[in-house]
Amino acid sequence: MSLSAVDARAQAPNFSKSEFRAALGMFATGVTIVTARTAEGKLVGLTANSFNSVSLSPPLVLWSLSRAAASLSAFSTGSHYAINILGADQQNLARRFAAKDVDRFADVAFIEGTAGAPLLAGAAASFECFNRSRYEEGDHVIFIGEVERCAYQPGASPLLFHGGKFYTEHPL
Repeated sequence: MSLSAVDARAQAPNFSKSEFRAALGMFATGVTIVTARTAEGKLVGLTANSFNSVSLSPPLVLWSLSRAAASLSAFSTGSHYAINILGADQQNLARRFAAKDVDRFADVAFIEGTAGAPLLAGAAASFECFNRSRYEEGDHVIFIGEVERCAYQPGASPLLFHGGKFYTEHPL
């Protein structure tokens, strides 16, 4: 049995945006802060939990950003960015980088990565990425980063996000 062209298209959703968001929230994720330095030297950063590995060879990761985000042009045009996986004790940092109209980098300890993107102190892991490709899908842009350097803290407990709340790990 084959599908005709009409059958091959997605059906209209039978749920609201809030129901979709609530269902997505049932997938527990880690929490990251994606950072970069613009060509003018301005620091940009935001909290994101849309992070995933893509490939080991070459080493690729992905994350996504709303098309409405003020920082979209900085991330779209820059050559590099860093993805900082937050540790369990960095909940306040996650909230700060998710807030609007605040100086997100005020009093935040970081070192400059090789290509200039901030690497946040205390992060459980960090990935310095070349901005390899971008794909516009729906209301977001999917960024594929080619990892040039990575580091991690062995034994670090990650900050987790589930159902709209922060958690830390509890081994079973």
